[in-house]
Amino acid sequence: MEYYDQIQEAATYIRSQTPSAPEIGIISGTGISLPGLELAADQKIRYQDIPGFTTPTVSSHSGELTIGNVADREVAWFKGRYHFYEGLSMKQVAFPARVFAALGGKMLVLINAAGGVNPNFQVGDLALITDHINFMQDNPLIGENDDRLGPRFPDMSQVYDLSAIEVGQQAAQEMSIDLKQGVYLALPGPSLETRAEYEMVRRLGADLVGMSTVPEVIAARHNGLQVLGISIVTNVVQPKEPLTKTTIDEVIEVADRASEKLGPLLNKMLSKL
Repeated sequence: MEYYDQIQEAATYIRSQTPSAPEIGIISGTGISLPGLELAADQKIRYQDIPGFTTPTVSSHSGELTIGNVADREVAWFKGRYHFYEGLSMKQVAFPARVFAALGGKMLVLINAAGGVNPNFQVGDLALITDHINFMQDNPLIGENDDRLGPRFPDMSQVYDLSAIEVGQQAAQEMSIDLKQGVYLALPGPSLETRAEYEMVRRLGADLVGMSTVPEVIAARHNGLQVLGISIVTNVVQPKEPLTKTTIDEVIEVADRASEKLGPLLNKMLSKL
């Protein structure tokens, strides 16, 4: 089955399970539970029940699509994302973003856990992504272009929606949340970065580093979606200081704690978008 047809099949199944027509999509990653997100769920669908979806192999990703209402906005929340390092193709990684676009969505919010290389960042900070650098050595648009999805050479001059970033900063100010901003660099993973790699990321002009998000963002922009990116800073590497050992359990713990303030922030942001 062609990629386009797979996308349509998944979207058709989701429509058969819910009358909602979500405007806003959320894809969240490692340890991000968003306990404060006031989502009145209409329908919960397991990934494994949706054609073309599989259960993520990363244990902290639940693999469930929740569709409901947040601040009077219809929302589709993809709990758990796919990663290039799982052995998937870039097209598979971007599949949920493509399906959300096929559902008629307008804006996709990508949330990840990321390392910080900006010395002004602290563990547990939230940061809006203002731009990205793709260092994953692949791209979900490689191969024959399907004009039904988007143009051969999509413009990437303004990837992350400026109006949404402004709304995020305004909401954070009203809630007295120190919301940072920065450039996100994506590496393929799954090994965590070395000291030299962190230094490379910093020298290339990035503030954040992770192993996700960029494939979905590229596909979303190819589909014409607005995009908002948010990182939870789970560890910070200071220049010239010794690199301390980081475990995935620590990353999950920090992401889970920070989710408690990100959920309420998203409520306010969605009410303003």
